[in-house]
Amino acid sequence: MARRRGQDIDGWLVLDKPLELGSTTAVAIARRLYDARKVGHAGTLDPLATGVLPIAFGKATKTIPWIMDATKEYRFTLVFGESRTTDDREGEVLALSEVRPSDTAILGVLPMLTGDVMQVPPVYSALKVGGQRAYDLARAGKPPELPPRPARIDSITLVERPDRDHAVFDVRSGKGVYMRSLARDIALACGTVGHIGVLRRTKCGPFTEMEAISLDNLRQSMENADALPVPLRPVATVLDDIPALAVTEEEAKALLYGQSLDLSVLAGRLPAMEAGVPLRAICGERVIGLCRTEDGRLRPSRMF
Repeated sequence: MARRRGQDIDGWLVLDKPLELGSTTAVAIARRLYDARKVGHAGTLDPLATGVLPIAFGKATKTIPWIMDATKEYRFTLVFGESRTTDDREGEVLALSEVRPSDTAILGVLPMLTGDVMQVPPVYSALKVGGQRAYDLARAGKPPELPPRPARIDSITLVERPDRDHAVFDVRSGKGVYMRSLARDIALACGTVGHIGVLRRTKCGPFTEMEAISLDNLRQSMENADALPVPLRPVATVLDDIPALAVTEEEAKALLYGQSLDLSVLAGRLPAMEAGVPLRAICGERVIGLCRTEDGRLRPSRMF
């Protein structure tokens, strides 16, 4: 018997990933519930993290890079006094400290950790070292020394101090920033040690926790024959900040077939921008794909 391939459906699901569930497992569950042929996700969340996990179906998978590069927002609780192997509560205790920083001390170190910084990733991360995952090496008793990597941290806000052992932060950051590393570095800058106790992603690109659906509610809706299926967000949702270019049906057909267009035929419609910058090609109310200008022509780069 031939293997069932699933349905061709397109769009974004904004899932509120629950605690202790891996991102890959969450995607597999969503694929089964929607009986979807092609699925992917944008931005892995650790099993001990919760919150916004955008899941792409069908043509939306082509727009995943735009979500990966998008600004993200988090809220985490830093636990002072214990450093751990994983930089979160799952790991073994590495070091202890009796130092508990004041609010003033914490606020004093945040500026040095904000902006374009260099950040050392957690040893327990999916980064590859010599072809092996860092976390596999660490679990085998050979934790690698990971070099610092560029990171963009737009803002760090001290939200509250529930007690002297804990501090809650809101963070706005760019691609590839590790909150576990940031929590570790805040504690170290304050002259103590620490790890993340609670981590939640509240925003990922245009998707927020206010619109995210829990896995339990998704299951109930999709498995209930009398309920309406949870609708997906349009593929183009993640492209709203890319300049738009209106094209005709004939031009759209040419672009979809991989043909380029002479810029002279688009005079008066092209937004003012540098060559090579992505353009969102729109035919009527439909986004047909992304294009770029190059050598006097409009060239298709990723068509839907």
